[in-house]
Amino acid sequence: MSTLQRYFNVMLSKAPKLSYSQNKEVYLLIDGTYFSNEICLVVYRDNVFKQTQLYRITNGEHYEELKEDLENILNLGIKISGITCDGDKSLLKAIRKVCPKVPVQRCLVHIQRMCKIWLSAYPKSIAGFELREIVCKIHFIDNEVKKQYWIKEFLDWSEKHKEFLNEKSYSQETGRYWYTHKMLRRCFSVIKKALPNMFSFLQDPKIPKTTNGVESFFGHLKGNLNIHRGLTKSRRKKFIQWYLFYRNLKP
Repeated sequence: MSTLQRYFNVMLSKAPKLSYSQNKEVYLLIDGTYFSNEICLVVYRDNVFKQTQLYRITNGEHYEELKEDLENILNLGIKISGITCDGDKSLLKAIRKVCPKVPVQRCLVHIQRMCKIWLSAYPKSIAGFELREIVCKIHFIDNEVKKQYWIKEFLDWSEKHKEFLNEKSYSQETGRYWYTHKMLRRCFSVIKKALPNMFSFLQDPKIPKTTNGVESFFGHLKGNLNIHRGLTKSRRKKFIQWYLFYRNLKP
């Protein structure tokens, strides 16, 4: 036991240098995850070769840091041919600033999951019930024809329930107005804003349509890290770095 402790003490006292593929073209999955609200790990992972190109351990997903990371990847001479993300505002802003011509794909599973939560399993309104049915069809879209039919169905729904969506309530106590059907309007707003980037994968099959690949990667990492709950914050960071290092060495 003492020999193993000495070995781990040496490893967890320093961080390894990440080795990554020298590919000149990558299709990135970009996502962040939190560990005990203290550590935020942002990963830039190539979906084709399943390797982490860059990572940052910080306290949140901040625009300036995300912008710097994207610039660093480009400065390495790597061409970013596609980016799939969950739609974080800071990340989308950084992408527009650093690589505005790169196709962006919004994670369809994330959109579908959040809309189902907001609408609930049994929406009380007809508009909510109809929108939930439309949302459930997202993962069936695999060609341009289905895409156009789906978009038309969504736009027809928004026009049909326009007045219902815009209904407002008024509080005499505060003198303020708010949208009566907040959750329904939130779903509508999320889909409307994501629409330009929801189907980029149809133009290039190498672009993943979800971030499931990196989310499962995070799940495996957290499972391993949870075994060592007694690690200090500093050593938890080093553990994460060693994990990323060894995962990149796998063929």
